[in-house]
Amino acid sequence: MRFPSALVRPRAGLFLRPGRVRSSRSAAAWLCAVAAAALATGCTRPEPPPEPVRAVKLLTVGEGDLQAQREFAGEVRARVESRLSFRVAGKLVQRHVELGQAVKPGQLLAQLDAQDYVLALDAARAQVAAAVTQRDLAAADFKRFAQLKAQNFISGAELERREATLKSAQAQLDQAQAQVAAQGNQQAYTRLVADVAGVVTGIEAEPGQVLSAGTTVVRIAQDGARDVVFSVPEDQVARVRVGQDVQVRTWSGGAPFNGKVRDVAASADPVTRTYLVKVAVAGAQVPALGSTVYALPAALSQVGQKALKLPTSALRQDGQQTAVWVYDAAAGTVRSQPIEIAAADGNEVVVRGGLAPGMQVVATGVHVLAPGQKVSVYQPKTAPTPASKAPAATDSVAPANPPQ
Repeated sequence: MRFPSALVRPRAGLFLRPGRVRSSRSAAAWLCAVAAAALATGCTRPEPPPEPVRAVKLLTVGEGDLQAQREFAGEVRARVESRLSFRVAGKLVQRHVELGQAVKPGQLLAQLDAQDYVLALDAARAQVAAAVTQRDLAAADFKRFAQLKAQNFISGAELERREATLKSAQAQLDQAQAQVAAQGNQQAYTRLVADVAGVVTGIEAEPGQVLSAGTTVVRIAQDGARDVVFSVPEDQVARVRVGQDVQVRTWSGGAPFNGKVRDVAASADPVTRTYLVKVAVAGAQVPALGSTVYALPAALSQVGQKALKLPTSALRQDGQQTAVWVYDAAAGTVRSQPIEIAAADGNEVVVRGGLAPGMQVVATGVHVLAPGQKVSVYQPKTAPTPASKAPAATDSVAPANPPQ
């Protein structure tokens, strides 16, 4: 049984007219299409912006004159520096000098405990006294037996035995006297005195310390000639010879002075693997002992020599190598070129290998480039040409006396 359409009432959207059903389906399809387009747009990455072409400053590799000089830090030392020590063992009880103090010949520097040596000297003197008594007794005995021999009361052999006894007693006396002298020297050795004039440059023992014979107590730099001492690496020592000129300048400034190489070490230092060079200097301008100076050997000077040089701003680290960017003019790109550095010359480096004269390398901004990157050559802006002077203004003032 059919009911009129006008009598049908929709309930909760269950019954819709055919026109409304079609429009709802169209709207749903449109919404799905929009959602799908939005999802597709969100999943697709945007195209990266094109990398800008960077402008770089270039410099042409060429040979230049070296300006820096090889200089070495050195120290002023005395030509002769003595390490003074006691000749006997004992306990150090007094030290009479301090670091940097000037001393004179015969001045007391340190004192050992001499009680044991005093007792030994007294024992030696007692032995001398006993030996003198024995010698005197043997001499008196020999004199008496000589008188008996003169009266033919004894044989000659008996007198010879008495003479031998006397000689033995005399030898024992001589030995005891020598022992006294030796013990006296031992007691005197407990006093350490300066044998030359100089300056104390080192203290290596303190009161209360028990020292063995030969242990250094103080170091004294003798007055007189001075040396500038510095170390040279093993790749440069072959060029340093005795008698060569060396310019010396003080750390605190002032006029430099000259010296000559006096000695070159025959073997390298076992720790630093460098060779010690001593330069003889003299005159009133020589700085005080221990002063820091800079030595400039003439044989190691490189001023004026030709070499390939680059500013430090052109260098970059490529792994374990030092490299530069080389410009390819045909392609307009840059490529990485490893180089080998020989030395520094002020704010520049000396290139030993990897580059040839005429190459163009990037001078600044090397940290923002990549291999094969397109670049443009930086052109400095030229200052505008100043405008020419305006012509002088004409005098528009009428003359005081116009012509008639």
